[in-house]
Amino acid sequence: MAIRHARLADVEALGDLLDTYRVFYGQPSEPDAARRFVARRLGLGDSHLLVHENDRTLEGFVQLYPSFSTVRLARQWRLNDLFVAHQARGRGIGRALMQAAAELAMAEGVHHLQLATGIDNRTAQSLYESEGWQRDRAFHHYALSLG
Repeated sequence: MAIRHARLADVEALGDLLDTYRVFYGQPSEPDAARRFVARRLGLGDSHLLVHENDRTLEGFVQLYPSFSTVRLARQWRLNDLFVAHQARGRGIGRALMQAAAELAMAEGVHHLQLATGIDNRTAQSLYESEGWQRDRAFHHYALSLG
Protein backbone atom coordinates (compact mmCIF):
# COMPACT_ATOMS: atom_id res chain seq x y z
CA MET A 1 0.00 0.00 0.00
CA ALA A 2 1.35 3.38 -0.98
CA ILE A 3 0.72 5.62 2.01
CA ARG A 4 2.56 8.92 2.15
CA HIS A 5 2.32 12.45 3.50
CA ALA A 6 0.05 14.70 1.47
CA ARG A 7 1.66 17.44 -0.60
CA LEU A 8 0.44 20.75 -2.00
CA ALA A 9 0.21 19.04 -5.40
CA ASP A 10 -2.54 16.83 -3.89
CA VAL A 11 -4.87 19.72 -3.04
CA GLU A 12 -7.35 19.17 -5.87
CA ALA A 13 -7.71 15.40 -5.50
CA LEU A 14 -7.54 15.51 -1.70
CA GLY A 15 -10.06 18.35 -1.60
CA ASP A 16 -12.45 16.24 -3.66
CA LEU A 17 -12.03 13.31 -1.24
CA LEU A 18 -12.56 15.63 1.73
CA ASP A 19 -15.72 17.00 0.12
CA THR A 20 -17.09 13.47 -0.36
CA TYR A 21 -16.23 12.71 3.28
CA ARG A 22 -18.14 15.80 4.44
CA VAL A 23 -21.17 14.82 2.34
CA PHE A 24 -21.06 11.39 4.03
CA TYR A 25 -21.49 13.24 7.34
CA GLY A 26 -24.48 15.20 6.07
CA GLN A 27 -22.78 18.42 5.00
CA PRO A 28 -23.50 20.13 1.67
CA SER A 29 -21.01 19.59 -1.13
CA GLU A 30 -18.53 22.47 -1.26
CA PRO A 31 -15.55 21.23 -3.32
CA ASP A 32 -13.86 24.64 -3.64
CA ALA A 33 -14.11 25.25 0.12
CA ALA A 34 -12.79 21.72 0.78
CA ARG A 35 -9.79 22.38 -1.48
CA ARG A 36 -9.09 25.69 0.28
CA PHE A 37 -9.33 23.94 3.64
CA VAL A 38 -6.85 21.25 2.58
CA ALA A 39 -4.50 23.84 1.09
CA ARG A 40 -4.59 25.81 4.34
CA ARG A 41 -3.83 22.74 6.47
CA LEU A 42 -0.90 21.81 4.24
CA GLY A 43 0.32 25.38 4.01
CA LEU A 44 0.23 25.96 7.76
CA GLY A 45 1.35 22.44 8.65
CA ASP A 46 -1.13 22.40 11.52
CA SER A 47 -2.33 18.87 10.86
CA HIS A 48 -0.80 15.63 9.66
CA LEU A 49 -2.41 14.41 6.44
CA LEU A 50 -1.56 10.96 5.13
CA VAL A 51 -2.95 9.70 1.83
CA HIS A 52 -3.24 6.35 0.13
CA GLU A 53 -2.26 6.55 -3.52
CA ASN A 54 -2.77 3.84 -6.10
CA ASP A 55 -1.70 4.31 -9.71
CA ARG A 56 -1.45 8.10 -9.17
CA THR A 57 -4.99 8.26 -7.78
CA LEU A 58 -5.71 9.25 -4.18
CA GLU A 59 -8.07 6.65 -2.73
CA GLY A 60 -8.17 7.64 0.94
CA PHE A 61 -6.79 9.86 3.65
CA VAL A 62 -6.39 10.21 7.38
CA GLN A 63 -5.95 13.55 9.14
CA LEU A 64 -4.55 14.04 12.62
CA TYR A 65 -4.58 17.22 14.70
CA PRO A 66 -2.01 17.79 17.44
CA SER A 67 -3.25 18.60 20.92
CA PHE A 68 -2.20 18.25 24.54
CA SER A 69 -3.51 16.43 27.58
CA THR A 70 -3.11 18.23 30.88
CA VAL A 71 -4.05 15.08 32.78
CA ARG A 72 -1.42 13.02 30.95
CA LEU A 73 1.06 15.94 30.80
CA ALA A 74 1.74 14.88 27.24
CA ARG A 75 1.02 15.49 23.60
CA GLN A 76 -1.91 13.71 22.04
CA TRP A 77 -3.34 13.66 18.55
CA ARG A 78 -6.94 13.58 17.41
CA LEU A 79 -7.59 11.33 14.46
CA ASN A 80 -10.26 13.64 13.14
CA ASP A 81 -10.80 12.28 9.66
CA LEU A 82 -10.51 8.89 8.00
CA PHE A 83 -12.02 8.31 4.60
CA VAL A 84 -11.67 5.81 1.76
CA ALA A 85 -13.32 6.44 -1.61
CA HIS A 86 -16.31 4.17 -2.17
CA GLN A 87 -14.75 2.40 -5.18
CA ALA A 88 -11.61 1.59 -3.15
CA ARG A 89 -13.29 0.09 -0.09
CA GLY A 90 -12.83 -3.51 0.98
CA ARG A 91 -9.10 -3.59 0.18
CA GLY A 92 -7.72 -2.75 3.64
CA ILE A 93 -6.94 0.89 2.87
CA GLY A 94 -8.71 2.24 5.97
CA ARG A 95 -6.83 -0.19 8.19
CA ALA A 96 -3.52 0.68 6.53
CA LEU A 97 -4.17 4.40 7.00
CA MET A 98 -4.98 3.86 10.68
CA GLN A 99 -1.83 1.83 11.20
CA ALA A 100 0.26 4.46 9.40
CA ALA A 101 -1.28 7.16 11.62
CA ALA A 102 -0.39 5.20 14.77
CA GLU A 103 3.15 4.59 13.51
CA LEU A 104 3.62 8.29 12.73
CA ALA A 105 2.33 9.27 16.16
CA MET A 106 4.72 6.87 17.89
CA ALA A 107 7.62 8.14 15.78
CA GLU A 108 6.72 11.69 16.85
CA GLY A 109 6.61 10.74 20.55
CA VAL A 110 2.83 10.88 20.84
CA HIS A 111 1.46 8.25 23.18
CA HIS A 112 -2.28 8.85 22.94
CA LEU A 113 -4.63 9.04 19.97
CA GLN A 114 -8.33 9.80 20.15
CA LEU A 115 -11.14 9.88 17.63
CA ALA A 116 -14.87 10.24 17.33
CA THR A 117 -17.22 8.68 14.83
CA GLY A 118 -20.90 8.69 14.10
CA ILE A 119 -22.94 6.56 16.50
CA ASP A 120 -24.47 4.76 13.52
CA ASN A 121 -21.15 4.23 11.69
CA ARG A 122 -20.84 0.58 12.65
CA THR A 123 -18.37 -0.25 9.89
CA ALA A 124 -15.87 2.31 11.19
CA GLN A 125 -16.44 1.25 14.79
CA SER A 126 -15.69 -2.35 13.87
CA LEU A 127 -12.44 -1.30 12.18
CA TYR A 128 -11.35 0.85 15.13
CA GLU A 129 -12.06 -1.88 17.66
CA SER A 130 -10.23 -4.48 15.56
CA GLU A 131 -7.18 -2.17 15.68
CA GLY A 132 -7.27 -2.06 19.49
CA TRP A 133 -9.10 1.24 19.93
CA GLN A 134 -11.40 1.26 22.96
CA ARG A 135 -14.60 3.20 23.43
CA ASP A 136 -14.23 5.80 26.17
CA ARG A 137 -16.23 4.69 29.17
CA ALA A 138 -14.61 7.08 31.65
CA PHE A 139 -15.68 10.43 30.19
CA HIS A 140 -18.72 11.92 28.50
CA HIS A 141 -17.73 14.21 25.66
CA TYR A 142 -19.68 17.37 24.90
CA ALA A 143 -19.68 19.90 22.10
CA LEU A 144 -20.75 23.52 21.88
CA SER A 145 -21.45 25.16 18.52
CA LEU A 146 -20.48 28.82 18.48
CA GLY A 147 -22.34 30.35 15.60
